[in-house]
Amino acid sequence: QVQLVESGGGSVQAGGSLRLSCAASGRTFSSYSMGWFRQAPGKEREFVAAISQSGGSTYYADSVKGRFTISRDNDKNTVYLQMNMLKPEDTAVYYCAANWGVALSTGYDYWGQGTQVTVSS
Repeated sequence: QVQLVESGGGSVQAGGSLRLSCAASGRTFSSYSMGWFRQAPGKEREFVAAISQSGGSTYYADSVKGRFTISRDNDKNTVYLQMNMLKPEDTAVYYCAANWGVALSTGYDYWGQGTQVTVSS
């Protein structure tokens, strides 16, 4: 099993940037595909970005492509989400997720508690 703890959320004006971090427990972090998801009030949770076990492959929702970057540091058991050019519609609770093996926008078994991101216009 793996436990995930997100950090780095906060409030920012439109056009600003934030970097989210997700620290994972355990010694097998490099065996997990990692993803970021978000859920806005009154909406379903949606996929944001994913990264392969080695970090060599990344995948993004169309809504964030070109603005967000997912990365990972397997030595630090941490995955990041760099968010630039933030828009009010990016406001949501952001969740980190992990899956043993391959995963893209679905199939994650482990979830963090979430971190709030609020973007004001």
